[in-house]
Amino acid sequence: MIFTANKGQTSYGEAIGILLLDTTIPFIQGDVGNATSYDYPVRYKTIEGLTGERIFNHDYSFIDKMVAGAKELEQEGVKAITGDCGFMAIFNREVKESVNIPVFLSSLLQIPFIRSTLPDSAKIGIITANSKSLTSEVFEKIGILDKKNLVIYGLEEEKNFKAAAIDEIETLDSDAIRQEVLCVAKKIIAEHPETRSFLLECSMLPPYSEAVQLATGFPVYDFITMIDYAYSTIVKKRFEDVM
Repeated sequence: MIFTANKGQTSYGEAIGILLLDTTIPFIQGDVGNATSYDYPVRYKTIEGLTGERIFNHDYSFIDKMVAGAKELEQEGVKAITGDCGFMAIFNREVKESVNIPVFLSSLLQIPFIRSTLPDSAKIGIITANSKSLTSEVFEKIGILDKKNLVIYGLEEEKNFKAAAIDEIETLDSDAIRQEVLCVAKKIIAEHPETRSFLLECSMLPPYSEAVQLATGFPVYDFITMIDYAYSTIVKKRFEDVM
């Protein structure tokens, strides 16, 4: 078999490219920003200057930098592009139009699929990093115009999550954050008993998905479920012709 080098590509085998915020948060295993969260290699690119504060404020001045970063990842050989913040939804349209590979910048893109699995009366519990910033505008940018069955609760007032993810104190107490996420999930169930699935919006939350699933008994979707699914579509498993 003969292989040909791709111009501008210096390494190979990284099918998923990930655009990162410019933060100083420890990325533990399970976080989108930790490469050991995947069973396959990924490639990262930081969007300089795009801080958590700016993404929460929907700073559209970074569209050009996001597009440039996506184009660089495509040139470097990735087959699909995601991000490490659900609020990157505000850039999804422009970025996907700029490259020739799939783009899925926000975990919120899973909502139509989750809805299709549930009765019309069921609700989806969304646990987000910042409920104040998760406005209708964010959903509209990814084509979600109806929020009627979405129950949105934020972690912006939870002491340990706020310290690590918003204040960026450069340390992270994972046990404490797990308990905060569980408390919010249980609150959603108590106040909205029609809830039948959870979506953890923030890229820092997949490490706590198992705890939420075990505590509630409901399916839990997060950034990693989305990225793993996308990977399975661009790198297909080979099956032998046997029975």
